Amino acid sequence: MPVYEYKCKDCGPFEAIERMVRYAEPTDCPTCGTQAPRVMLTAPNVSFVSQSVRIGHTTNERSADNPKRTSTHGPGCGCCSGGTKKNSKTLHRPDGSKSFPTKRPWMISH
Repeated sequence: MPVYEYKCKDCGPFEAIERMVRYAEPTDCPTCGTQAPRVMLTAPNVSFVSQSVRIGHTTNERSADNPKRTSTHGPGCGCCSGGTKKNSKTLHRPDGSKSFPTKRPWMISH
């Protein structure tokens, strides 16, 4: 059922879940009991899913364009450590092949 917004002239705005056939009808204010007309203060909100799923969707929408990072990169990070380049133990040969002399000498390079 949809969640509609109503505005009581004495108590102010409130939300109520109503059947879709009653979208245009006023409803009773939960505080004072007087009839309050329907208003549109925010974008429509439909209650098809549980509250925990709705909260999850809202969180995902907020983080879609700006994800929250849990931690910063560790020490020696290539993008944050001030431009210092980490020493690589990879051996690059003139023909383009690579080898890792200190890691696993029995492995063949790609």
